[in-house]
Amino acid sequence: MICCINPDCPNPLNTEGTKYCQACGTELTSLLRNRYRIVNLLSDEGGFGRTYLAEDVDKLNEQCVVKQLAPRVQGTWALKKAVELFKEEAIRLQQLGENSQIPQLFAYFEQDNNLYLVQEFIDGQNLSQELNQRLTYQENEIKELLLDLLPVLKFIHQQGVIHRDIKPQNIIRRKKDGRLVLIDFGASKQLSVTVQAQKGTTIGSQGYTPIEQMQGGEAYPTSDLYSLGATSFHLLSGISPSQLWIQNGYGWVASWREYVQHPVSKKFAQLLDHLLAVDFHERYQSADAVIADLTPQRSPLSVSVPPTLISQTQSTILQLIDRQTKKYWLVASVLLLAIGAGIASWQFRLGKNDLSTNPTINTNSRADNYLTKTLKDHTEEVNTIAISADATTLASGSSDNTIKLWDLDRSEVIHTLKGHSDFVWSVVFSPDGAILASGGRDKTIRLWNIQQGKQIATLEEASLPVTSLAISRDGKILASGQGSTIKLWDLQTKKVIRTLAGHTNIVNSIAISPDSKTLVSGSWDKTIKVWNLSTGKVSKTLTGHTKEIVSVAISPNGEIVASTGVDKTIRLWNLETEKAIAILEGHTGAIVSLDFTPNGKTLASGSYDGTIKLWNLGTNQVNATLKQDPSKVTAIRFNPNGKTLFSGRANYGIEIWRIFEKPQNEIGQGLNVYSAE
Repeated sequence: MICCINPDCPNPLNTEGTKYCQACGTELTSLLRNRYRIVNLLSDEGGFGRTYLAEDVDKLNEQCVVKQLAPRVQGTWALKKAVELFKEEAIRLQQLGENSQIPQLFAYFEQDNNLYLVQEFIDGQNLSQELNQRLTYQENEIKELLLDLLPVLKFIHQQGVIHRDIKPQNIIRRKKDGRLVLIDFGASKQLSVTVQAQKGTTIGSQGYTPIEQMQGGEAYPTSDLYSLGATSFHLLSGISPSQLWIQNGYGWVASWREYVQHPVSKKFAQLLDHLLAVDFHERYQSADAVIADLTPQRSPLSVSVPPTLISQTQSTILQLIDRQTKKYWLVASVLLLAIGAGIASWQFRLGKNDLSTNPTINTNSRADNYLTKTLKDHTEEVNTIAISADATTLASGSSDNTIKLWDLDRSEVIHTLKGHSDFVWSVVFSPDGAILASGGRDKTIRLWNIQQGKQIATLEEASLPVTSLAISRDGKILASGQGSTIKLWDLQTKKVIRTLAGHTNIVNSIAISPDSKTLVSGSWDKTIKVWNLSTGKVSKTLTGHTKEIVSVAISPNGEIVASTGVDKTIRLWNLETEKAIAILEGHTGAIVSLDFTPNGKTLASGSYDGTIKLWNLGTNQVNATLKQDPSKVTAIRFNPNGKTLFSGRANYGIEIWRIFEKPQNEIGQGLNVYSAE
């Protein structure tokens, strides 16, 4: 394949030998700088350029990464700043590349009015991808991770550099040796006591970024340590700090223990507290200080080898080997143990004894429910999905900042919608299927023409991220959850009609009744509110959940509200009487998405435990549990015909399940778990 390097090309991949791009008509560059063959698109930086996978023909086609700067920004200052930051990234890589856990800089040059940076390709998975496959880490694994990364931070801080954007996506576990590699120095700055960004500018990622960096752009070595602590929490709990930051600001660091699924030792909890102190004066001030608190907990031998590969048990065994021969056996032993443990771990997680089993097709002897296909095109986790009323188009929003429109007949992407500069958290079709609304962490709501695949409007920028969207059945009102409020928009005039205030914490999910008269909202304040859309008044407040509510749904007949969230229960409510009908239990992780079948007889629930459950609402029992892989289920939606269920996953995929509702007399005969076996 050959890749088009036009930064605006919607589909840059072309077959070898093509002279002009089949998607945009740009003449293809066979070799960049007569040396680098661009073979694939790795990521799109949304208005600033792209990152590509390339082959270096001068090094026997060795793989490398090419970062392109092609800013589409307004104003001289913005352009100058973009060029300055890109050049600084190249300088940082050249300065730091002597460390084996930082990618090396190979080249920096200008061609055709664009700037390019060529760096070492790290073959492996980042920790976000790794987490999606395994859900959480244990305390001892986090300690190993810290002891592998802290020397890297010590090194860069000694060179006068702070990274300023440490998070799971920027840490790669190198395949060849298991060591952790720190990437993406695009936000890094030269350290001179304090680094002060342009006023109003924040570099970093919400949730992982300390308060001094968010508020004023100040950054210190201890700022990187805070980000490392937030990353450690994410891996321990499986919950992104950005979600908690939106809910509670920096208040979450005082209650992080509530979200960790496995208990941690008192000493390690104190270490995390010290890393996550809001006041940077109270934090660890250096990587050495953290290492000093961790080192006594490890055997002397394990420090001398890649700490991500060796356990205490392995260390004890290796100490029995004669010191003269140990160094020859060490690498072989560790690799064999790691490989064996990896295979056993995957077998355990997938429930297989035969690793050759195809994990994407789900079948069973009764053919009750089965996985027909998995769609993959996103490069980060799928956060939200929506289905058009005519069931021809699926929209998926992702943490890669894009929306994909899929032709469901051909199972192909027909448009990739770009415009959001941060995670896309909600998408919803208008009833006629002509318009898609999207909202996300960049605090904007965008409207798209489905047929053309183009943006037609950006609604007034919100002051807070947009967490949820809903459109009334009559197509007149768009509702958006923003912070603790809900805004109602006139879709024709694109103006705010009314703001609904009443929740005391983030509104994470909203739904509008089929008659377009009622709105239901679920909040992190643990309540569900029922609103009269014509008056904007709260008519009912439903309470009972013990933790944050993540998803609400209204039955097709408008009589039942289903709610769920972090407490792992689903509650059914009679909308008219305000009474709880039932509590459904069975998931072992937070439940993040709900949807009713069009006939209202079945409710589907998707959970971070990796499963989807189908509940028979005549008996309030589970019809079936669907599981294709261990990654978190992030979104679910039924096809309008009720016979197909679509599920979004943290592994970047969208599953298509064929659903058969079980007859009434078969309910209660045991839990059916359908997995890819």
